Amino acid sequence: VQLQASGGGLVQAGGSLRLSCAASGRTFSSYVMAWFRQAPGKEREFVARITGSSATTVYTDAVTGRFIISRDNAKNTVYLQMNSLTPEDTAVYYCAAGLNSFNYWGQGTLVTVSS
Repeated sequence: VQLQASGGGLVQAGGSLRLSCAASGRTFSSYVMAWFRQAPGKEREFVARITGSSATTVYTDAVTGRFIISRDNAKNTVYLQMNSLTPEDTAVYYCAAGLNSFNYWGQGTLVTVSS
């Protein structure tokens, strides 16, 4: 599985961005998909994940109520809608895919939130 993340950029605090992650392969719907992020000087952290059928989504507390993860299995794409952004959301965002663990990673897309 190859993953290509896009949609990052510079946004003012309070604004919104939507990240996309396009996946190759014919088994996309089998994979749990997730977003992680790594802020400057910090370790990579989990943001959100979604099951193959979209039946279950999980978020880290810091983004609950502001971010929405979704997927379109017909387009082999997972999305992260980010609302009410704050400077603390500034990071490189990575998408990941896996079955029992996240074995496949995209290259990351930079999100910068200015105050």
